[in-house]
Amino acid sequence: MSEIDDQLVSELWAWDVQFLMGHQPGSTPLLTPAKLIASLTESENARVRLSLIPLFLRHPEFSSEAEKAEQLISPQTKQFVLRFFYTAAVLLQRKYRDSIFEIFGEQSPLPDLFSGKLGISLDATPAQALSQLAERHKTISGQFVNWIGTYEHAAEVWLKQMELQKA
Repeated sequence: MSEIDDQLVSELWAWDVQFLMGHQPGSTPLLTPAKLIASLTESENARVRLSLIPLFLRHPEFSSEAEKAEQLISPQTKQFVLRFFYTAAVLLQRKYRDSIFEIFGEQSPLPDLFSGKLGISLDATPAQALSQLAERHKTISGQFVNWIGTYEHAAEVWLKQMELQKA
């Protein structure tokens, strides 16, 4: 992991998003939410980019910052990273609503910001919509990755960590 990625991991920990291991020097966030979102999106490290999902699950109030961050991100291919991972977080929040509630109490639902830009509908069940999102992700990215497994991994690892921390 690069020095910049280590700084981003520290920033995540400062925002109480314990998803990746790394150096955690301070407990005070230094980046604005929009800058953090943009920086995570632009990281060359796939695991750092994936941390967008737990960030939005932990801080649904950052949804208002996601559109600001999108304007900071260049090129457009990186904007798609934000759109896909944010939309995955929307669906995973619905899927894991009960588990998230047990840990953090009531949270605001993440609003759908990007499904129109991605050309998908979120009206189906979370599982069906995640499948549709993953297929669209494959098409747009040209990467034949198990995107559903990737999205789920981010949520499950983060939730497990939060459950252990709460216990």
